[in-house]
Amino acid sequence: MSLFSFFYYILSLLVYLLALPYLIYKSKSLKYSIAIPAKFFLKNNPCFEKSAVWFHCCSFGEIKAIKPIIDELNEEVNISVMTNTGFEEARKLSSNVRYLPYELFLPFWISKQKALLVMEAELWYMLFLVAKAKGIKTYLINARISDRSYASYMRFAFLYKRVFQHIDKVYAQSALDKERLENLGAHHVEIIGNIKLAQRPKITKKLDKPDGFIITAGSTHEKEEALILDAYEKTLGKLIIVPRHPERFDKVDVLIQNYIKNKALTYHRYSQQEDFKSDIILVDKMGELNNIYAISDCVILGGAFEKVGGHNPIEPAFFQCRIISGEHIFNQKPLFASVSHYTLTSNENLKSVLHNVQQLEKSNLIDIGTIEPIIKEIHGI
Repeated sequence: MSLFSFFYYILSLLVYLLALPYLIYKSKSLKYSIAIPAKFFLKNNPCFEKSAVWFHCCSFGEIKAIKPIIDELNEEVNISVMTNTGFEEARKLSSNVRYLPYELFLPFWISKQKALLVMEAELWYMLFLVAKAKGIKTYLINARISDRSYASYMRFAFLYKRVFQHIDKVYAQSALDKERLENLGAHHVEIIGNIKLAQRPKITKKLDKPDGFIITAGSTHEKEEALILDAYEKTLGKLIIVPRHPERFDKVDVLIQNYIKNKALTYHRYSQQEDFKSDIILVDKMGELNNIYAISDCVILGGAFEKVGGHNPIEPAFFQCRIISGEHIFNQKPLFASVSHYTLTSNENLKSVLHNVQQLEKSNLIDIGTIEPIIKEIHGI
């Protein structure tokens, strides 16, 4: 172990000891009652028993992105995750799923694996250091450095340079990502596009498209529904609202009911009437968004009118919807780069843009990524 690694490990230990009271407190909440004990106390979280291709992903979206690779490999894999939603989704792909422990435990937890493939920006120093020390081939896949985070990464370039010393190959999303990754010390970088586009959106059931123009406000957040309702008029067509978080369904329901008072508008909740006959429909069921995008003419994509960072435009672009979003898409820029014909607008101008919605061009997907180089690499190990 190098001097740097020794001090890094000691620092990890000190951080762990300082955080212990908080971790114990948070582990008592229902949301973290499984994840925190697993990651920070190794409760019900043993190392992988079998040597296999090991994927590490942060959350739900990254787990979805590796599915085509796992399908193509056609073999049992190991998966580690960071979040509850990621864990549940990973269990659909493998019976060998773990929460990745805190770095302090990794020297004792990591077992010999065929290869380690880490998604996007999970650049944990001890993860790659220990994996390489145990003879595991290491890869960073779908790698990207966003505009917003690049300056922060560069401030800690001394650390990331050491991380990349233990990564055998990097598969980057774009030429800009390749340049930024190399500035941080990455080597053997290959551009293969965004592999999240290797899996096309699917519908779970075919819906009957109602007459008229259909506008869907998808994955909306606090304050965004009010903004969209203020910009909406009945003459534009039907408005379907799909909030991002199910715990907000009732709150959005109250908001809509207050909005339609003294207006000649009809409204219903989708869970109570599964059709689109009203002027405004609140979709208060999970798993319906792609089905609804498939019958939509326009999608107002949430998460960017507030400073959330935007949401994935791939699904509405796949279904060739007109896409309108806010200006705060900083977390989704690589995905928007794979979409042609979309409109970003300020909150103040949303009403004007929406009133000219039928003049907007339909979106399409461009520069779709490929998983073939990754599959070829793994088969060659």
